[in-house]
Amino acid sequence: MQSVHIVSAYDEELKYLSKRIAAMGGHAERMVEQAVTALVNADPGLAQKVIRDDTVLDEGQREIDDKAIIIIAKRQPMAADLREIVGTIRISADLERVGDLAKNVAKRVVAVTDGRQPTSLFRGLEALSNLALTQLKEVLDVYASRSVEKIGFVRDRDDQIDAMYTSLFRELLTYMMEDPRNITPCTHLLFCAKNIERIGDHATNIAETIYYIVTGDQLPAERPKGDKTDKISLSETQPVK
Repeated sequence: MQSVHIVSAYDEELKYLSKRIAAMGGHAERMVEQAVTALVNADPGLAQKVIRDDTVLDEGQREIDDKAIIIIAKRQPMAADLREIVGTIRISADLERVGDLAKNVAKRVVAVTDGRQPTSLFRGLEALSNLALTQLKEVLDVYASRSVEKIGFVRDRDDQIDAMYTSLFRELLTYMMEDPRNITPCTHLLFCAKNIERIGDHATNIAETIYYIVTGDQLPAERPKGDKTDKISLSETQPVK
């Protein structure tokens, strides 16, 4: 729980930072959802909207940074308050990166709309994005409630995202080996899949920051991060018959 201060304006300043994080989080979620929808439905108009909307997160991060610096200079916060303020700076940076990743997906919509990609690949991307969005929503709920006991579920979800990304990576390589004409569009889809997987990493970063804000401790590193695509060799993939 956040402490209550004698100076009510101080409380309002801290609440303002929390509200701005919540707004950035909601905007980031919409950008990811719309970027994947644009990709699956070959909707360049929606893709352009996602690209334009990225400026909202850029401005949000700058605003939080500026406000946080002013609060630190004016209030000279200690302990939990300082962690709260520094934490909002970190979280806003992660959310801004989520917006960048969604924008990157949107930028590749035109390149993969020639209709040659198997529908299973788009289903795989949708499933991957649903996992990443669920994780992002969960971590933003933890930020709002400060229920740090739920953070373990967020990190477990990241394992699922990594596993699904590795599977999709292998499938895309198979299609590229099957037909050289698949190489260009599948390469774009690989980049899209990687961007979505990275959203999960940023959600995990946010979870770790929340844990630090609430407890003052670093979350134990119980498992290594990362997908397993560096372990895949071409011999593991077989052209589709």
